[in-house]
Amino acid sequence: MVPSADATADAPAPARPLRVAALVKQIPRFEVMELGPDGRLRREGLELEMNPYCRRAVAEGVELARATGGTCTVLTLGPPSAEDVLREAVAWGADAGVLVTDPAFAGSDTLATARALAAALRREGPFDLVLVGRNSVDADTGQVGPEVAELLDLPFATAVRELELRGGTVAVRCEHDDGWVEAEVDLPAVLSTAERLCDPCKVPPEGRASVPAERLRRLAAADLGEGPWGQEGSPTWVGPVRVHEVERLRHRLDADVESQVRAAVGVLVERGALDPALDHLADVGEVPAPTGGHGPAVGVVVEPDRAHLTRELLGAAAGLAAELGGRVVATAVGAADPAELGSWGADQVVLLEIVGAVVEEDVARGIGDWAGRATPWAILAPSTAWGREVAGRVAARLGAGLTGDAVSLETSDGRLVAWKPAFGGQLVAAVTATSPVQTATVRAGVLPRRRPRAAVAPVTRERVEQRGRVRVASRVRDDDLDVLAEAPVVVAVGQAVGPDEYGALQPLLDVLGAELGATRKVTDRGWQPRARQIGITGRSIAPGCSSRSAPAASSTTRSVSSPRAPCWRSTRIPPRRSSRSPTPGSSVTGARSSPCSSTRSPGSGRTRSGPEASEA
Repeated sequence: MVPSADATADAPAPARPLRVAALVKQIPRFEVMELGPDGRLRREGLELEMNPYCRRAVAEGVELARATGGTCTVLTLGPPSAEDVLREAVAWGADAGVLVTDPAFAGSDTLATARALAAALRREGPFDLVLVGRNSVDADTGQVGPEVAELLDLPFATAVRELELRGGTVAVRCEHDDGWVEAEVDLPAVLSTAERLCDPCKVPPEGRASVPAERLRRLAAADLGEGPWGQEGSPTWVGPVRVHEVERLRHRLDADVESQVRAAVGVLVERGALDPALDHLADVGEVPAPTGGHGPAVGVVVEPDRAHLTRELLGAAAGLAAELGGRVVATAVGAADPAELGSWGADQVVLLEIVGAVVEEDVARGIGDWAGRATPWAILAPSTAWGREVAGRVAARLGAGLTGDAVSLETSDGRLVAWKPAFGGQLVAAVTATSPVQTATVRAGVLPRRRPRAAVAPVTRERVEQRGRVRVASRVRDDDLDVLAEAPVVVAVGQAVGPDEYGALQPLLDVLGAELGATRKVTDRGWQPRARQIGITGRSIAPGCSSRSAPAASSTTRSVSSPRAPCWRSTRIPPRRSSRSPTPGSSVTGARSSPCSSTRSPGSGRTRSGPEASEA
């Protein structure tokens, strides 16, 4: 249903009508993804649709344009068939659609895509506000938004859940991985939209077909300049792609609770789901000693208050540096303990001194300036909302290849190979970069945590001036991102289990050493923090088993990826309550995390997202 003008009548109006641009992506439907004989995603004959997060960008852009008496223009980069998503956006209420299409754009990675879209925005603009989806569910990189912002020299805020226009600024409340950020952003700006910002733009085929042709325009490569575009302008390259087959037992249990539990435990034991020897937190040895050499530097972006993730990244970087005869340089802000960082793998610490609140674009500028002088071999960053913006901006600033959400890191012929999952873990691809500086964001909990070494890293300080375009009022965490990543067992509940009944699950959690996870509807109701959501738009885990009550979204079990994971398609629990069993009709998923490290088979780790290259 297209929103009515009355729906925005009470919205506060800024001093002028806004020119809004919404960037959208056409993707294959998640359920019909398949690979061709060349290992690349097969698009011919597939059912295509607008990326779910982009639907929010369009809906919000149309609403803001109506509220201010402005306009909303929707742009996409893709083949001629991508015109359909523009038709849908215009049918929803957008004023115009611009399709950036040309064979020259084929093979564009995220940076090449961002360059083309930024050029199109310059040509069609200026715009007061550019809205993008938080990420695409096929690739899950979250890179295009901050890269576009960096290329256009604009402030950026990610995963906006609430926004309010205030003259020449916009006040935002952002939904980050395990908490919230409130900030004020100067216009013009780029914002990425959260899933729950607003109702999505959705128009049936007959509504899309009725859009007049004159509302749509096309831009070719020649309209945007000399480039380079497409594969030629893409600093990342997708190598081998492996399909990740997940065997599911699909048990349906209808017996009494005691029999169900007995059967479940039997399968868990048989499949090795509770075998502590398979725990990914098992001892993997000590952090390699400093090489003492002057070889290439491996940079690590240290996110404030992410000790566990920092330790994983530094340990992995130390392993890479040992292979290369190089050194590890940690770039940090705020307080930094040189003994702690050194014990985790840092050979040197570059401390960025920023007065006031730490803002991602200022951190990225400081790291970019350091990297421009030092030319590190690679830069590793956390695959968090914070890390994705910093890494995206740094990559765009340096023209560096960026692999997002990597689950494994290797070297080959002196280059970094980052294994990246796609489509809910149905495949995993090896991505390399051709640029002098290689960058990657790494998912929390997938790298081994090595035992600390005895070392103290020397510290150098670099002052970074604030841009002041993003003013952070508060950062609050309601959970810890590492909890599900590190839990040996996860028990996930659906909405049939009310929050007042979670106490009945505590004995089970205690026995298994488990943490509680949840479906989207549970986190939507505020019964669990969003960091506990399992699914395509939530977290992915590699379990020992999974179960869900019917009906339930397939996205929940699709994000439960492990080669030894039995899956209960439906669990029927008799209508009685006790302190030893969940509520009737409940959905309970028991999941033991499987190991995933830089030395294991990349096709068997926690996986959810997609390769960098996108056909255009």
